[in-house]
Amino acid sequence: MSSFGLEDVEVLFGVPARSVDPRSIEARGAIRNQFENSLMAIEVLTDFLAVVLAVSGGFFAYQLWRPGSILRSQFSAVAFVSLAIAGLVVLLLDGDGAYLAGNSLLRIKETERSLRVSIQAFLLVVLATSATGHLSSLRSVFIALPSASLIQIVEKQLFFAAVRALRARGFGVHNVLIYGAGESGRRIFSALAGSPRLGLSPVALVDDDPKLHGKKIFESSYKREYSVEVIAGPITRDLIERLQCELLVIAIPSLGYEKFSGTVEAAQAAGAQLAFLPRDSAVLVDEIEYADIDGTMLNVVRRRMKTSSYEIVKRTFDVVSALALSLLLAPLLIVVAILIHRDSPGPVLFRQERVGRGGRRFIMYKFRSMHSDAPAYAVSPKDDTDRRVTRIGRFLRRSSLDELPQLINVFKGEMSLVGPRPEMHFLAQQHETLHRPRLEVPPGITGLWQLSADRAFHIHENIQYDLYYIQNRSFLMDFAILLHTMVFAMRGI
Repeated sequence: MSSFGLEDVEVLFGVPARSVDPRSIEARGAIRNQFENSLMAIEVLTDFLAVVLAVSGGFFAYQLWRPGSILRSQFSAVAFVSLAIAGLVVLLLDGDGAYLAGNSLLRIKETERSLRVSIQAFLLVVLATSATGHLSSLRSVFIALPSASLIQIVEKQLFFAAVRALRARGFGVHNVLIYGAGESGRRIFSALAGSPRLGLSPVALVDDDPKLHGKKIFESSYKREYSVEVIAGPITRDLIERLQCELLVIAIPSLGYEKFSGTVEAAQAAGAQLAFLPRDSAVLVDEIEYADIDGTMLNVVRRRMKTSSYEIVKRTFDVVSALALSLLLAPLLIVVAILIHRDSPGPVLFRQERVGRGGRRFIMYKFRSMHSDAPAYAVSPKDDTDRRVTRIGRFLRRSSLDELPQLINVFKGEMSLVGPRPEMHFLAQQHETLHRPRLEVPPGITGLWQLSADRAFHIHENIQYDLYYIQNRSFLMDFAILLHTMVFAMRGI
């Protein structure tokens, strides 16, 4: 999505720009830039201080742990090293795009970035200490940098919450109107709602389809808290001014020329900025390659494939982690099995056929959370008040403990710890086109959709989570999702 000024629209589409007060636009832009720059400075400072705290704490923790060690750093030396490492981390974060305004779906990408930057900083520090001969300092670095990563993850989440609270109180907020309540419009709405650093607050979605009028659209998030209503089109100057919108986003790639021109004119007349999607926006940007054939430029859609090294590391991590979790959680698994057996008659494990990678069917295991006479392939309960759910089943479903037997599926290679949720075969057949990309990767016990509030609804209605994961997956993203899953499970939501 690109933002354009009036001159850009006029040049690209030949639509004459109507006069607006440039001083008003310039004043609003200056205020917004000042607020955004202040936020960025505060974020950089909090990142810097968090790393200084973690690194210096790691050094002193090591000395307390090994009082007889040869490491006898003075306070000034520790402070210098802490400041240097903190500066390095901030530079790496900046180079990785951490201080751009947008956030990823469920902020998983931010956690992945923190982990990646910590590893990069660790490797650079190792090289520096090896080159200078201060190898004795490496032990304290082993303590300092991992703690810096965890502190930074927590700090980022707190900063996000603080910025969101400021935006909710109207600080630096600019209203946005989205034209189009289809898949593209909903993705844009979630992206803006989930990126408070942008300061762009969607106030409504406009659509010409009468079936959508009055419908509430919720953002993709851990909790379905923020929503807007779909109102009837078309886009007019009066509508933009009445909603006090400073930005209009056209989220209909196939919009006809006449409607597009009329919408552009309405935005210009109201003095609102304009952003729109290109016609090939249904295809993810990094899936497009450009080929020049005798002077003719073609957009070529390529299949995004992960390297064999990623698959090998992922499978190894799955097997080792599943084994470790099975041994560690064995007492808990036994207690849960006993409680299920005593709570209601029937088997402890629930078996259900699901569709996995390549369309292969397999039997998925779960702890039984419903009465044994409940239909195996009926629609899943949406809340704990469903009479099919047992007493212990309410706790199991709320804490996600009912998913633990799927470690068996991980051992067998039918599932992974992280991936799209495996769907029932008859639903996958009904939505074959939507599910085709999901079948290119192993299904997972946890994932983005499983962490979101939209898990209470059908998978095919919220395909954006799995598409985002498939497009961006990496070992560090898998690890970040597992970290978020641990927090998610501990909250019991």
